[in-house]
Amino acid sequence: MKLTRRELLVGAGSALIAVNLPVLASGQPSVLIEMRGTARGERVWFDPFGVAVKPGTRVRFVNRDSGNAHTVTAYHPEVLGRQRRIPEKAAPFNSGYLLPEDTFELLLTSPGVYDFYCIPHEQAGMVGRVVVGDPGENGWDDSAVRAGGVTKSLEAAFPSVESILTSGSIRAPELK
Repeated sequence: MKLTRRELLVGAGSALIAVNLPVLASGQPSVLIEMRGTARGERVWFDPFGVAVKPGTRVRFVNRDSGNAHTVTAYHPEVLGRQRRIPEKAAPFNSGYLLPEDTFELLLTSPGVYDFYCIPHEQAGMVGRVVVGDPGENGWDDSAVRAGGVTKSLEAAFPSVESILTSGSIRAPELK
């Protein structure tokens, strides 16, 4: 049996819907964070690099940088022995290397501050912060803000919790 192009496209589209139906049907809110870089690679960043979400939000990372592979990596002792900078109840995460257009998803349920970085580009300032829930919320864990474990210049690269909560999303200044 030979399939026409139309039959092939309809079949492929149906398969994509079937695979994504559990996420679509769950009603979970979602947020997109892109990994970006300049054409010559002199600058790399997460966009946005600061975002506020409600507990139970799915965060999807997409590598939109055609010239670099990137990671989405939690600061956590179980991941390369780093100082923990995510809520104590949260599971550590590491996407592995994502090639251009590859994706990685997290479901963030524990209220608090999640700091993350790109393994090959951390020292270039490719770090980000997700604030889940609000201070004062039951189980809120902002220990990442006081955790240390990074250089002073990297510490300064993280947007403040207050600025994230006020604006909801923080992009790099030249991207506004």
